[in-house]
Amino acid sequence: MNPRHLSRAEFLSLTSLLAGSSLLPRPANAAPKSSGKTAPSPATPKPGPMGPVPVQGDHLRRSCRAAFTLSSTADAGTELIRLGEWIRDQGLQSDVYGNSEFIQSFERRVAERLGFEDGCFMPTGTMGQLIALRIYADEGGTRTVGLHPSSHHVLHEDDSHTVLHGLQPVLLCPWSRPVLAGDVRNARERLGMVSVEMPVRWLGGQLPTWEQLEELKHTCRERGVKLHMDGARLWESQPFYGRSYADICRGFDSVYVSFYKMVGALGGAMVVGGKDFIRTARMWRHRHGGNIFQMLPYVSSAAMRLDDVLGRIPAYVQRAKSLTEALAADSRLVVLPRPVQTNLFRVFLRGDPAAFSRQRDRIAQEDSIWLTNGFSPTRVPGVVETELQVGEGLAGLDDAQAVRALLRLLEPA
Repeated sequence: MNPRHLSRAEFLSLTSLLAGSSLLPRPANAAPKSSGKTAPSPATPKPGPMGPVPVQGDHLRRSCRAAFTLSSTADAGTELIRLGEWIRDQGLQSDVYGNSEFIQSFERRVAERLGFEDGCFMPTGTMGQLIALRIYADEGGTRTVGLHPSSHHVLHEDDSHTVLHGLQPVLLCPWSRPVLAGDVRNARERLGMVSVEMPVRWLGGQLPTWEQLEELKHTCRERGVKLHMDGARLWESQPFYGRSYADICRGFDSVYVSFYKMVGALGGAMVVGGKDFIRTARMWRHRHGGNIFQMLPYVSSAAMRLDDVLGRIPAYVQRAKSLTEALAADSRLVVLPRPVQTNLFRVFLRGDPAAFSRQRDRIAQEDSIWLTNGFSPTRVPGVVETELQVGEGLAGLDDAQAVRALLRLLEPA
């Protein structure tokens, strides 16, 4: 099954979302026009701006004074000097293959914040999540894993769950909403585990309601299905629920969190769970080649930033709400979701991705504001989408300036 192929119901859902805007009937001069012929959209377009920004664009992004992305614009040397000074001030010594009281203390601290017994630092989230699913498959003897069609396992890992671990994905629900309890109850195959992303990136950071989340937890527990959270952006979800991270995670068997996305660390992730689970996860980290000789720089980068960034997130989410309400007042674009639930959201526009990219670069050169890492086609002909995030990169702009910069995308080229 192609996870990006929309059913008729999903297509109608998207076109319903766009109804009332000017995106379906094409308005004159609503978006930059391509100087040449627009190539037809591919039959199965990949979702969203994928991968790193090309080198030339990356230089332009880094030169900007403000950005609607979380990618760091800091000078790499300056950041590494700051990290080195922090390590020196803390009096830390180098670890050997992760054996360090500082690292193990940080693992326990993050685990306790999320309501678990222990944690294991991982070089990548992909590795950590594969390990979690493999442990459950071995313990339960069932290799089917329930997933959302936009799951990282489905879209971004070259089928590693199947190739490396023999896991069989079962897509539980339409692309257009998060996984719910009914999807688990109605799964076409017996499930050994379910992995849910919170929030769902490709839905603009959508989350289930608290009641829906609790029902999902209860249903998995009742059916003996292990429940894992892809919490790559869990940190940004707390304001939506207004509850502690431990309360949100309670009922999950394991959770993965990222340290480089919102937190902005050099890299790395953590998987948290019970003590026996984490003991096995450490063994699998070694088997995956993830037991790197020195973890101190990565763990220190996360520890240096974590508490400060978590304290800023509620303000980022609140600002995303005010910005999206202002943007949604313009019928030439559509914001998803409404109301916004995290500091992440998606914007739909009519036009050509390449033309919008040129317009973005022009705005970056003239206003020193980086709007987005890219544009991609949707299943609605002529409509593109892009991903925006509110973070420290917008600190130098007020809301009016930020909205004005985004609306410049709609100026004639």
